[in-house]
Amino acid sequence: MGSQYRDQEFIEHVCAKILEIRKQKGIVQEDLVDRTGFNLKQIGNIEKGISNTSVSNIAQIARALGVHPRELLDFEFELPKYPPTRKERKGK
Repeated sequence: MGSQYRDQEFIEHVCAKILEIRKQKGIVQEDLVDRTGFNLKQIGNIEKGISNTSVSNIAQIARALGVHPRELLDFEFELPKYPPTRKERKGK
């Protein structure tokens, strides 16, 4: 996958939330392995931001942590300013 499709800052925010929640709950990586079926290297790569994991994997990790997936996405997110849409430019 090209780097233009990889938002490393976003990935790092999600990773930080996973790590934060895991530590708050006293869950070790091996517990995530047991609960998700992922291997230890996969868990480590996800937490370090090396792996650009899938939405399905995020859901599985959220279940393993006992949280709603939205908690893994609860951080500041800046929206870009885009020009008007084509429909808005045409006045429809």
